[in-house]
Amino acid sequence: MALDPSQHSIAELRNRLLEEGEPVTSHLMQKLRRDPRRGVQKLHRILERRRAKEKEREKRRESLLHFERILWSSGIERLAGVDESGVGPLAGPVVAAAVMFPPETEIEGVDDSKQLEAETRRELAVTIRERATGVAVGTVSVEEIDELNIYHGALLAMRRAVEGLPRSPQHLLVDAREIPELEIPQNRFDKGDGINFSIAAASIVAKVHRDRLMKELDRRFPEYGFASHKGYGTAEHQKAIRVHGPCPAHRRSFKFIRELCGEYSDRFYELQEQLADLEGRSELNRFETRLSEAKRELPDEEYKKLRLTLTRRWKAL
Repeated sequence: MALDPSQHSIAELRNRLLEEGEPVTSHLMQKLRRDPRRGVQKLHRILERRRAKEKEREKRRESLLHFERILWSSGIERLAGVDESGVGPLAGPVVAAAVMFPPETEIEGVDDSKQLEAETRRELAVTIRERATGVAVGTVSVEEIDELNIYHGALLAMRRAVEGLPRSPQHLLVDAREIPELEIPQNRFDKGDGINFSIAAASIVAKVHRDRLMKELDRRFPEYGFASHKGYGTAEHQKAIRVHGPCPAHRRSFKFIRELCGEYSDRFYELQEQLADLEGRSELNRFETRLSEAKRELPDEEYKKLRLTLTRRWKAL
């Protein structure tokens, strides 16, 4: 029997509709809107906001699955999303994941891993592995990153992930780049982890796996705080490198590691210290003149780093 708001107290209505989750139909919403009680009007507004949020979530789900549904409807069943985690950090491996779902799979909450809380990512990673027809992770070590560079290291991690799937995919959806040396049709999407369901799922699996590896590195090298910052260049992490020097988990090929270890010229650090203390346009203008004059005595990469820092200071005004 349909719920009649006029026959119930406000407390009863709140309990049934907000706590117990009784279905809210459009007809019921009309009755709530016409009820003159202030408490019922407040309840109506709460339910309206809930419905609006649910519509947004549904719209988001449909948007994420748009390209997958086109491919599934064309007969492609083995469709894999691929993404990586760990290109930006100063330490640790780069990890990629490839995830393949049965057609028409939907998982509530799957989205760009960077937009999710750590606990939510871990829970979703379990669900993704349960619902997927194939999940594989590819890892590229710090040593390989230093040998190849981080761009090619990330591509290698992606290829390893795809090659690790239990069955070869018929099509790939890849975040930001195209994976070389694979004879599989693929589409690349800029910021794909926020556009495609399969790529978003891969981003979650890759992020959760890499976070676990960074916690293991934290137990080996506790003085660097890897468990908290996951190898990214936070102020805490930079300070630890300056104090302790780099450890085997650090990417020695990264220029910023060399800078933190004091391997740049004395003139660079002198100018860097001056720049840190400047305030206002007039001081930045004077420093810009000094930097231009110092260009001839600075290695190119040091000059570019100071120029970039100065540009950021200008933008911050």
